[in-house]
Amino acid sequence: MIEQCVAEIDRLESVFSLYRPDSALSRLNATGVLAEPPSELVELVSFSLSLAQASQGAFDPTVQPLLSLYFAHFAKPGASPSGPSADAIAQARQRIGFADVEVDRRRIRLGRPGAAITLNGVAQGFVTDRVADLLLANGFGNVLIDLGEGRALGRGPDGQPWRAAVADPANPDRSLFELALGSDREQSPALATSGGYGTRFGTDPRVHHLMDPHSGRSANHYRSVSVTAPRATLADGLSTTLSIVPPANRTPLLAEYPLVRAWFVDKAGRVIGPVGGRIGHA
Repeated sequence: MIEQCVAEIDRLESVFSLYRPDSALSRLNATGVLAEPPSELVELVSFSLSLAQASQGAFDPTVQPLLSLYFAHFAKPGASPSGPSADAIAQARQRIGFADVEVDRRRIRLGRPGAAITLNGVAQGFVTDRVADLLLANGFGNVLIDLGEGRALGRGPDGQPWRAAVADPANPDRSLFELALGSDREQSPALATSGGYGTRFGTDPRVHHLMDPHSGRSANHYRSVSVTAPRATLADGLSTTLSIVPPANRTPLLAEYPLVRAWFVDKAGRVIGPVGGRIGHA
């Protein structure tokens, strides 16, 4: 079963990877159109576009030109620690726009010259769910999965719900708090955490991969955001999205997903939550 799970992960990387030039996503980005796309790519692009719509573009899978700009900027010796120039950011933002993406089972088309998609904000969760589905289909009822995002099946060896620790953003080797993961009404089985500390571009911790497509700069509303949801794909996407949307918009966004709960670590290191779901309020 482990070999089957690893093979499935490898197969899905051949669909979603930005680092494999022959992946389906890389081929889409290279030409702007992909005929007869893999069903998984259609599913995840469609989900990403729905999340972009719900968040009014805070989450935008077409943000890849902006990320590429930052990677290129910081690859140069002596690069400004604050990031690319305002003019360079403005040019990159001209290639961003989720509303121009067309997707169906026969074709995906990006619509803008120089556009490119990243699914890094949702793909780990999607792969986690696929591995969970594979294990369930083969009779495994009590498993804890960690593929960058977490997903719990059944219960732990002691018969209690699985537990997962959320890292302290100021010291990722230390846990800040723990959550029970399960399939009952009070405990969702999937957990994802997003924070700027995960991928920093340079020496300034405020410049990281959680990009606000509207400003072209990193979002720094929180130190981290953790989300529990029925599936890891949704938890992954919403932890990214809630890191970017303005704090005033988090309550209406979470209202769209009544089975989701979120925990926010603010700039002072305080934990806010749970927010949303059936037991928390913002």
